Amino acid sequence: MKWLLMIPVILFAGLAGLFAAGMFLGQGDELPSALIGAPAPETTVDPIDGLRPLTDDMLRDGEVKIVNFWASWCAPCRVEHPNLTALAEEGVPVYGVNYKDLDANARAFLDDLGDPYRAVGADPRGLQAIDWGVYGVPETFLLDGDGTILLRMAAPVTQRELTNRLRPALDAALEAK
Repeated sequence: MKWLLMIPVILFAGLAGLFAAGMFLGQGDELPSALIGAPAPETTVDPIDGLRPLTDDMLRDGEVKIVNFWASWCAPCRVEHPNLTALAEEGVPVYGVNYKDLDANARAFLDDLGDPYRAVGADPRGLQAIDWGVYGVPETFLLDGDGTILLRMAAPVTQRELTNRLRPALDAALEAK
């Protein structure tokens, strides 16, 4: 009869163990994107004075490319900036969408750190980010030449993320081209 009293404790411990294991599996905090393998949403962003404006046609121009959502007020965006600059210097087309920011602050950010973007657009109300499934900056997308989303990174492009995730996906996309 005493063993019957242990059943709820054993069930609770087993359930707690399953929940704890589930927290450490998969991509961690990153939510999966429903857009992987789908065409990038039609992109209509505002121009920023003094910067080459981003157009939807640029995302479907036949080249493998990176689209980066960023903001001047975003500390992780500063952390990833040197890695985006290095990719741009290698010849990888990098396009920027400035998220919920002031144009003057965006220009100051790029003047201060350098401009790795072939073109930039402003998303002052965050509506474009919603279409892309962005839930915070920085977020980076890898697109094939037709504008199909191959990879989404909801984290800064740190050296580790570049080496472990972005570079292999980029290399595979370039080989498939």
